[in-house]
Amino acid sequence: IITFICNDETVTAQHNSAATLLDFIRQTIKLTGTKEGCREGDCGACSVLLGKLVNDKMVYQSVNSCLLPLNSVIGKHVVTIEGLNDDNLSLIQKSFIEEGATQCGFCTPGFIISFTGHLLSSEHIDKTNAADAIAGNLCRCTGHATIHRAMEKVIANIKANSSKKFFSVSELIDKNIIPSYFNEIPSRIIELKKNITQPSSENGNTHIGGGTDLYVQRGREIAKGSFDFVTDDSDNKIYLEDNKCFLTASTTVSEFSESEIIEKIIPDVKEYTKLFGSLPIRNRATLGGNIINASPIADMTNILLALDSTLIFQNGTQTREIKLEHFYKGYKLLDKLPEEILKTIYFNIPGGNYKIKYEKVSKRTYLDIASVNSTILISIIDDKIEYVRIAAGGISPIPMVLKNCSDFLTGKTIGPAVILEAANIANKEISPISDARGSADYKRLLLRQLILAHFLKLFPAKITEEIAV
Repeated sequence: IITFICNDETVTAQHNSAATLLDFIRQTIKLTGTKEGCREGDCGACSVLLGKLVNDKMVYQSVNSCLLPLNSVIGKHVVTIEGLNDDNLSLIQKSFIEEGATQCGFCTPGFIISFTGHLLSSEHIDKTNAADAIAGNLCRCTGHATIHRAMEKVIANIKANSSKKFFSVSELIDKNIIPSYFNEIPSRIIELKKNITQPSSENGNTHIGGGTDLYVQRGREIAKGSFDFVTDDSDNKIYLEDNKCFLTASTTVSEFSESEIIEKIIPDVKEYTKLFGSLPIRNRATLGGNIINASPIADMTNILLALDSTLIFQNGTQTREIKLEHFYKGYKLLDKLPEEILKTIYFNIPGGNYKIKYEKVSKRTYLDIASVNSTILISIIDDKIEYVRIAAGGISPIPMVLKNCSDFLTGKTIGPAVILEAANIANKEISPISDARGSADYKRLLLRQLILAHFLKLFPAKITEEIAV
């Protein structure tokens, strides 16, 4: 039984919980303003807002409904394009029309949904963050210039005579951004949750977190099969204990990025995670999924490898720990029993004068998978490298730690000759292949340049750009 609030209506239906929200809202309840485009989370035509109650307050995120299992919306508020206006157009819709930001209109609902999500959820409303919010939406007809003008016009309107960085739901209602029924949603969700239960998670042998990759690769199979869905709406997914940082496997990339705990450990985490998919993807993709998916170029796995992370698996009442760097046995081969579930990831909080840096090269800077990526964790004492750990992806069948390179650098004084020799050592311990993302020789060159880039950016007084030539 699927029970949730869609726009202003409570929806209760018996339905396959593995089916996508997109199919349900278009085919079952006939809300066809949400469009079906790529079914891969790339075009954004299927974007909706998903709201959940956190500490008596609704928190909204834009998500791709084509990759969202119905199980994930039970007890939540789903907002489609039909739910953003009453009898009249919202301020955002008017602005899109006035600025010529729509042509055929197929992609327009996704843009309006994502921009509304920014106004509802961002703690700093401005044109830069608004641009990031719509990064998961495509328009090949109108072009983004008019869309940006429409958003800037709305932002200027709601911030006129105000220095506020964000606005409450009531204020956004007053400014004609959202309809008045949004004020009633928290109390309605509370009542809704009194009468619903989450579906049992005991029948399937594949456990799905965000589904952002599985639904692309195996969407039809999932909709017809027996799968378990990880549902974790807790607000304590990331926590500290005994000088360790713990992350539940269901932690999303957005939750990782926005965590104050993580930001203290990785100061530039927000910039790094922007290189991981679009905002709607980051809102759903989980750390556990990124690890278990076992891609050699996984972004989050790369960072967690550099932090020397440990995985905790559960099998019934038993648990098992394994270092992340020992988890991969070959391409897509894992040290994991079928019945084991990844529950938690943890790492020791780095100490001393340490720095951490993530680098990625892809055909596009954003919204693309890496050709090669790398993370370095390094601490310095008296100009000498006390500790260093370099992870790299795209240069072997598995994401890996450059152990020989890291061992060579330990105890050395940073300088051009040392860094060049470290890059040469790294070149000998990798085994890239030629594929669609580049030739093996190209990937070797990329890794060399990324290692140099780590030191150029972290220690500009010791390394000059000439070293990279």
